[in-house]
Parts: sequence; structure tokens; C-alpha cells
Amino acid sequence: MKTQETGRIRVAAEQDRDAILAVHMNAFGEDEGPVIVKLVDEMLDDASGDPMLSLVAETDAGLVGHLLFTSVKIEPDHSQVSTRILAPLAVVQNRQRQGIGARLTREGLSQLKASGVNLVFVLGYQDYYSRFGFKPAGAQGLQATYPIPPQNADAWMVAELTPGTIENCEGTIRCSDALNHPKYWIE
Repeated sequence: MKTQETGRIRVAAEQDRDAILAVHMNAFGEDEGPVIVKLVDEMLDDASGDPMLSLVAETDAGLVGHLLFTSVKIEPDHSQVSTRILAPLAVVQNRQRQGIGARLTREGLSQLKASGVNLVFVLGYQDYYSRFGFKPAGAQGLQATYPIPPQNADAWMVAELTPGTIENCEGTIRCSDALNHPKYWIE
């Protein structure tokens, strides 16, 4: 059901690409926007991030939000553990703080859990992501692709979609080629 207030959440289609990039540009502004748009554009084409889940929030006026999950691996080899990273999440500026990002996140985690994904990582604001079950990952023995400064260590988080998974794995996360650059790992 479409509503103007929060929109409808659906899986993104190839024809949504330009609108998705516009959402990120609007959400992140002139300073960060171009870097994030380039990253999202590369991630959408990066087979090393498959399988991925790309969700959009849509209203009668068009797309107002986007969320991307891509595949990651834990080294040393934990190939039996299905893992993803949430990056990035964007909601257009005039629709922020209306629950759209939360709906995208909840729907994405729900779909990933239903598909058998065990763990989801994110580098973001602890106050925001903790309400979705994310907890500091470093404290669990799961390190980011690049070192996170100690003062921001709690920004590197993991959500356990399959209870008991974390206690059986530790290591360093390796993400898609597009996301594998130090500039994306500063929080």
C-alpha cells in the first residue's frame, strides 16, 4: 500500500538506478554526495558483492529512500556463515526523520533473515542502528576491513540474525571490491 507519509518498500529494479543515485545525492548533499553516488554506482555493478539486496522506498512522487546490502566474507574462512554489510542507507532530505530509513532497515533485515543470512554488519551511528539489534562488532571479535579509530570503535556493528552465530566465528570482514577502500571506513 502506497502512502505519501512513509512510502512503499520494494526491491529495486534496474530502471530505478538514476533515481537511486539522485536519492543519495540529495541525502548526502554537495560535500559527500558525489563520493557516495560514485560508490553506489560501482557497488551496483560489482559482482564481488553478490548476492546483494537493494531496496527502495517509493511514494507517489517517486523514490525517497534507498538501502543496499552486499555480501561480505569473514577471514579466516567462515564460508558456512552467510554475511552481508548494510551500506549505504539514504533518505532524501525533506523526508528524513519520518521513519523511512527505519522501515527500509527493518524490511531488509527481515528479508535477509528469511533468506538464511546469519550476520549483518554496518559502520554507522550506534544510537541509530542499535535499535535494530546491532551491537559493537569489534567486542565480538569481528574486525572491520580497515582499522576503526578507538574513539569510533562502537560505530562498527553487527546484527546476529541467526542466534548463536557470533560465538562460533571471529576474524576480519572482507567486503566487495567497490567498498574495499580506506576512505569508506572512516566514521
